[in-house]
Amino acid sequence: MMNLMTIDGYKAVIQYDPDIEMFRGEFIGLNGGADFYAADIKSLRREGEISLKVFVDMCKEDGVEPRKSFSGKFNVRISPELHERLILAAAGSDKSLNQWIIEALEHEAE
Repeated sequence: MMNLMTIDGYKAVIQYDPDIEMFRGEFIGLNGGADFYAADIKSLRREGEISLKVFVDMCKEDGVEPRKSFSGKFNVRISPELHERLILAAAGSDKSLNQWIIEALEHEAE
């Protein structure tokens, strides 16, 4: 994805805020919030490294795992019509709905 930056194995979503004319990065998958700002990408990476180090150091001090854990389960609400189309698509591929959706999500998340 073009709007992701990886710093020390942690991913951050990058957006440009035209109101302040700066880039904003926000780490995802953490047990808390860690964001950072800069006017250019090189500075943004440097600020991200600082922000991440502060966050990880605070987690160590508090004995907290920095990364959020995920269960592998989530609920999605969809229309009955879409549900029916998904069931038909899965059956047409000789797959369970769960397997068909996993494959579709893996493809889209590449």
